[in-house]
Amino acid sequence: MAVDLSIELGALRLKNPVLVASGTYGWGQQYRDLLDPNLLGGLITKAVTQHPREGNSPPRIVETSCGLLNSIGLANVGVKAFIREKLPFLQSLKTTVIVNVAGSTPEEYAEVARQLEGYPGIDALEINISCPNVREGGLAFGSDPKAALRVLSTVRRTTKRFLIAKLSPNVTDIVAIAESAVDAGVEAISLINTLVGMAIDVPRQRPRLSTVLGGLSGPAIKPVALAMVWKVAQKIDLPIIGVGGIMTAQDAMEFFLAGASAVEVGTANFVDPQTPLKIIRGLEEACVQQGLKRIRQLVGKMVIETDTNI
Repeated sequence: MAVDLSIELGALRLKNPVLVASGTYGWGQQYRDLLDPNLLGGLITKAVTQHPREGNSPPRIVETSCGLLNSIGLANVGVKAFIREKLPFLQSLKTTVIVNVAGSTPEEYAEVARQLEGYPGIDALEINISCPNVREGGLAFGSDPKAALRVLSTVRRTTKRFLIAKLSPNVTDIVAIAESAVDAGVEAISLINTLVGMAIDVPRQRPRLSTVLGGLSGPAIKPVALAMVWKVAQKIDLPIIGVGGIMTAQDAMEFFLAGASAVEVGTANFVDPQTPLKIIRGLEEACVQQGLKRIRQLVGKMVIETDTNI
């Protein structure tokens, strides 16, 4: 039985629901000898900022139990070099290309979007609002509904491209942030970015990251990501892309049942670059076993038999 793995995120159509997450797949070229990117549902680039950034000093990656801590610091070539050096390869691909956009002010986000506007081969922008707002003491845009609304609205006024808001889990009320994204006019939401974490070198009595704190990703954060996807799906009528600790097709199916229409594979790419393709094949096999003709039949279908108030 043939299974239809295609997914529609509003106006954005994916050949299958498996994307690779920003920051874990470079600009696409790095993995091309290990995995054909054209088989993916979509490729999300590492973050692009207005100006080049070297990122934080090492050490800036630490492996933890069931996870990975990173403090890369948005190291990237800047939007002009991205257009000149990285975009041509992405334009040659036959899959959905999404550029992750970051910045320190609403105007910087908007300027990156503006410079990308005239170039073909970009299907959507994923706006990373977990970045620190330098005008407000470093508080992340994604931790405050008003700040989130401001940056997303500024980008929305700048571009006609399909916009995805990537939300931070480091908040009190994720639904309030998602509601701000809706008000700003984005077309989809990705949940979640990394959780704040740290690791300590006991013999040296020093933090293991140069920045002390970093972003925790990997299987350790999957239960948090699932809960946030489910919470937002109950309240928000926008497509959701689930991300956080997805290693297997079973993990992906949990996100679909919680309300996500697609998923991003991140840390697993470092463990096994073939993971996204294994998940795609695993989803097809699981649908056959369950008698499903379309993967979208799973979206939001988690059954709750008792009253739940979380």
